Amino acid sequence: MSTEVHQSIVIGSGPSGYTAAIYLARAGLQPLAFEGAVTAGGALMNTTDVENFPGFPEGVMGPDLMDKLRSQAERFGTTFVTDDVTSVDLTVSPKVVKVGADTFLAETVVLAMGSGYRELGIPGEKELAGHGVSWCATCDGFFFREQDIVVVGGGDSALEEATFLTRFARTVTLVHRRDSLRASKIMQERAFANEKIRFIWDTEVLSANGDVKLASVSLRNLKTG
Repeated sequence: MSTEVHQSIVIGSGPSGYTAAIYLARAGLQPLAFEGAVTAGGALMNTTDVENFPGFPEGVMGPDLMDKLRSQAERFGTTFVTDDVTSVDLTVSPKVVKVGADTFLAETVVLAMGSGYRELGIPGEKELAGHGVSWCATCDGFFFREQDIVVVGGGDSALEEATFLTRFARTVTLVHRRDSLRASKIMQERAFANEKIRFIWDTEVLSANGDVKLASVSLRNLKTG
């Protein structure tokens, strides 16, 4: 166990983690940033065009944006550790961050672990993961060329995925539990204008069906049953 007490530690390496590291470093707090053993850069590493980040009027590729943020944090003095934090104790002073058998102490710890995929929790979902069921259109869309694809949801993420998938799919059907979308107006306009996208409203997905690979999904209308 090291007895050195760091001024600041950042856990996470997505946009929020890198931004925290930039501000801490510029404040002279010499941050130590744990960016993960295999997930450095966060979810945007699996994203193509990012159009809503300030300063990029033409958009920017997700991995390129993360590389720029990391380089900026490193330029101001952030030390990066490519490893996974396994536990923390934030109730003591100094705070304790453990990485396997190694222990790090810090006056301040910033938690910036980002987001994870949200599963539907339906029968067949886990069994058919990687065989037609996916949580990342930009990762797997290429494999579904000229297929009929179902996207579940009604927010910005769902519409972004659906719109992206029209590059590959024969058709994209968006299934949403409500009768209106939660997505931003510009995302809705793009989706409604895309002739490959159709919508099924007031509906939930009951199961993902198939033996070796996904063959169909079962739906239920929430108003009529």
